[in-house]
Amino acid sequence: MNGASREALAAARERLDALTDNTSVDAGQLADELAAVTALLDREAGLRRVLTDPAQPAEAKAELVQRLLGSQVTGPVVDLVAGMARSRWSQPRDLVDALEELANLADLTAAEKAGALDDVEDELFRFGRIISSNTELRAALTDRTAGAAAKTELLHRLLGGRANVTTERLVQRLVTAPRGRSLESGIESLSKLAAERRNRMVAVVTSAVPLSDTQKRRLGAALAKIYGRPMHLNLDVDPEVLGGIRVQVGDEVINGSIADRLEEAGRRLAS
Repeated sequence: MNGASREALAAARERLDALTDNTSVDAGQLADELAAVTALLDREAGLRRVLTDPAQPAEAKAELVQRLLGSQVTGPVVDLVAGMARSRWSQPRDLVDALEELANLADLTAAEKAGALDDVEDELFRFGRIISSNTELRAALTDRTAGAAAKTELLHRLLGGRANVTTERLVQRLVTAPRGRSLESGIESLSKLAAERRNRMVAVVTSAVPLSDTQKRRLGAALAKIYGRPMHLNLDVDPEVLGGIRVQVGDEVINGSIADRLEEAGRRLAS
């Protein structure tokens, strides 16, 4: 998302933050209603084109939102979506992507208010690892011939009672309405959004054995000093890492494993 759409999303996120800062607002309900509007605009290509048409007056688009949604969702959501309709968008799909992101942010805010955001971050990461290593489960959750109810039931058997309710809600929406994304990329996006909620960067740390609490604290502090932002560590254990650690922050890899050092040494000898 870039240009006008990025600015429009930033403004919408500010309005959502203002809403959810109010302790009387149910962030979970906001998430459900924003997800419903996302599904509507995802189905109705003509409607999203009208709402993002720069040739249409901004107020006319906002009034259309109010007429369509006024009896379907609560007033704060109507106002939020109407404000988004007034904004300029680079392409119609960006509006739907932005609404989906706001729904996810509202759920993450609910988890944060409940003191469970750290748990949700960790559970999303672990679920992503499970998906990447279990081809049968991935196939079942991405099967286009399977209905949403069947996938929801499968997820509930997997996560119900074992994961935070917010984690289950986020993953369920992703699985039942992937909107053209792979399951892995969707989980990764949710993890980054959760980390961003606390203004933290995510570091994927792979080590041969589990790190101690002291090692985790030292590593987190060192990475925060390097990047100038608080760092959330997603920890993974891989016995093939012979020693040291491998850290990935975004597209950057900080490589400290013995295996990789041996491989680098072999390349140098071969040359």
